[in-house]
Amino acid sequence: MVVVLFIISPFLVLLGLLLFKFITAEGDFTLISKRHVKREEVEDKVFWITGASRGIGEILAKQLANLGAKLIISARNESELERVKKQLTGKHAPEGVKILPLDLTSGEDSLREAVQRAESFFPDTGVDYMIHNAAFERPKTTALEVSDESLKATFNVNVLGTITLTQILAPYMLKRGKGHFVVMSSAAGKTPAPGQAIYSASKHALNGYFHTLRSELCQKGIRVTIVCPGPIETPTGSGSKVSGEKRVSSERCAELTIIAATHALKEAWISYQPVLAVMYLVQYMPSVGFWLMDKVGKNRVEAAAQKGNTYSVGLLFGKNKAH
Repeated sequence: MVVVLFIISPFLVLLGLLLFKFITAEGDFTLISKRHVKREEVEDKVFWITGASRGIGEILAKQLANLGAKLIISARNESELERVKKQLTGKHAPEGVKILPLDLTSGEDSLREAVQRAESFFPDTGVDYMIHNAAFERPKTTALEVSDESLKATFNVNVLGTITLTQILAPYMLKRGKGHFVVMSSAAGKTPAPGQAIYSASKHALNGYFHTLRSELCQKGIRVTIVCPGPIETPTGSGSKVSGEKRVSSERCAELTIIAATHALKEAWISYQPVLAVMYLVQYMPSVGFWLMDKVGKNRVEAAAQKGNTYSVGLLFGKNKAH
């Protein structure tokens, strides 16, 4: 009996530690296990970031600059890009920071010109990392209430523009025999997202395209890292939280994204509970995960309409009061 207890006790302690780690985690186990950025994968490398004028994109630019990266920062608002550039510090700032205004909906010719300019900024190396961060998102609404305008706007930016830019840039990387696409997807690209049907569909499309792209080109030196954040607290207000919500900070999200990229992870999840648990369920026990989201769906849409907590476990029981 004593021997059995001696064997079981360490097992229970280990199980308890793993459970605690899972409950308090801010990302999937593989990502969290990496702990630190591989600085040698950043220093003196060229990173092109779309959507860099605010939010996660702006913070990624600041962190990468501090790690010694050369940068190309893009967004539609050139004055905001100038503001971001002035705030950057690091080995190559400001000389090694190039501004490239970019509208992902501007058409293939315009995007081709943008890629040519990006490649010309650092002709000795070209673009090492392409971070697809720009995204379009509208306030939550039901799947049947989405307007045609919102559908087209979301897919034009999140899917068509992003894929077209990739198709134009990838041949340059293939010619060099190396290149890395980092795609800012979403937890909504891995699980059902009641109230965000079109946004979720666009992120599922990105996941499918870029996982396939990697499988086709990985033996030719092309890497792809897909990052799936859950609720993130951003300084722009789009990620501002309501009472009871627990969001990963935008600074930590950016840091974990760089960790995932420099360790060449194929996919990384960034979120606190309960979203992280839902992602695991949908991935490994889909019947349970989808049943859970079916229970939550109607209540989540109602919570969004009331500006309440749309990530609460209480949604399972109809608790969706506004803050």
